[in-house]
Amino acid sequence: TWLPTHGRRPPVYQALDVDTLILVGAALLALGAAATGLVQRVRFPAMLASLALGMALGSDGLGWLPFDDAELSQTLAVIALVVILFEGGLTTSWHDLRAVLVPASLLATLGVVATGAVVAGVALVALGVSTTTAVLIGAVVASTDAAAVFSAVRGQPIDRRVVRLLEAESGLNDPAAALLTVGVLAAWSGDPGPADWALFAVVQLVGGLAVGLAVGTATALALRKVAFSSAGLYPVIALAGAGLAYGGATTLGASGFLATFVAGVVVATRAPRRRPTITLVTDALASTAQIALFLLLGLLVFPSELPGAAADALLISLVLVLVARPVAVALCLLPLRWRPAELALVSWAGLRGAVPIVLATFALTAGYPEGELLFNVVFFVVVISTLAQALTVRPVARRLGLLATTPPPPALTTVLPIDEMATDVIEVELTTTAAVAGRALRDVPTPGDTRVSVVVRGGASLIPDGDTVLAVDDVLVVAAPARDAERTTAELVAWAGGGSPAEPDEDGPPTDSSTS
Repeated sequence: TWLPTHGRRPPVYQALDVDTLILVGAALLALGAAATGLVQRVRFPAMLASLALGMALGSDGLGWLPFDDAELSQTLAVIALVVILFEGGLTTSWHDLRAVLVPASLLATLGVVATGAVVAGVALVALGVSTTTAVLIGAVVASTDAAAVFSAVRGQPIDRRVVRLLEAESGLNDPAAALLTVGVLAAWSGDPGPADWALFAVVQLVGGLAVGLAVGTATALALRKVAFSSAGLYPVIALAGAGLAYGGATTLGASGFLATFVAGVVVATRAPRRRPTITLVTDALASTAQIALFLLLGLLVFPSELPGAAADALLISLVLVLVARPVAVALCLLPLRWRPAELALVSWAGLRGAVPIVLATFALTAGYPEGELLFNVVFFVVVISTLAQALTVRPVARRLGLLATTPPPPALTTVLPIDEMATDVIEVELTTTAAVAGRALRDVPTPGDTRVSVVVRGGASLIPDGDTVLAVDDVLVVAAPARDAERTTAELVAWAGGGSPAEPDEDGPPTDSSTS
């Protein structure tokens, strides 16, 4: 701030505390983004690059940014996870989620408990730690991580059913791991009985689901019914809904993480015309949150303390990947008749990431005596798991015969609403399987009241007429009345692919509709 001075001397600028914070924060984000872009070229997990950068700059590295505030780290990490989970919900198709809801729910509950139990048993016997510490280690590493799973499997030509299950599980299983971690710490500091545990579990899971559905529905209603003069306000409303879902759930003692993810799915399902505008912002925020989260966790780690935990962490990692996770997957999916190859890939692609590290900070902030040991072991487990698994998901899928053999969808669609004109502008990209490719537009008229206004081909825009022959890779700009974007999108996808229009679900979007 500028301060006035007496006489002829110029005013003096007195720096505010936040000035340096903004400068350092922006520099770290820029370095993190640059590191992420660099390592992605060699398919190295981007989160590990941010972790390494944080460790290098932290107290035990170059010492440029000394930092050991576990409580602040936990607070900022939870905020980042809320953004990441909400964005994950927004980009999760309700149709895809519903198709794997039963196995995903089993993995997110029974699977988490089974994984934690196996790891805890080995830790108790092999590491010589207390029973509470062993159970905490098992609880903290029991859940897969949404950010890690999404980045590893999205865009990969892996069997669609397996990808759906992995994404759904990673969005749903954080509450169970958090419930176990918080419950064990509560048992350490108090003496809860079986009834207390049961009530805690019911409130966490049922309450989180109920709050997520309620807040997501209300947010979607606001997005559909309220017309703002600025499109930039729609992402603000959506993010406010994410905050209300998390805050409302935690206020009631329920799972804020589950509520946030569910709210994202509901908003994407109930307000599909707003989803492209919202995801433009939330995708950027989620990327920023991931970089900031792993930088922060890297600053919190003291590399000099890690070698002492390396042997224990390696053992826990091997048990987790080769024993605990496969046992949990088999227990949940074998009764549902999933094939052995699918079980193997689901087991291998159950990646750990930020969530276990964040849960480990709960022990630090609670003053648990072996909190530092727990944090270091879990940190190592996440790094080893990511290096071993994230880099090999596609080769393992190929070896198991689970690379997708079906052709891509016949068309990709993007809905761009123009409220002032009560019109939707829908972009349809014709892929190699588009049935209308090679045919004149007059022979394949678009369904209903829709019209192809522009054909974008090879970077040039063409105004089509009936004699225009459509071609693969054409992007068709289709104008449609803003009545039912879901049905219109499904009809255009069916038209482009030569199929029949998809019937929308009563409680979700059309089954053949996908937005990008």
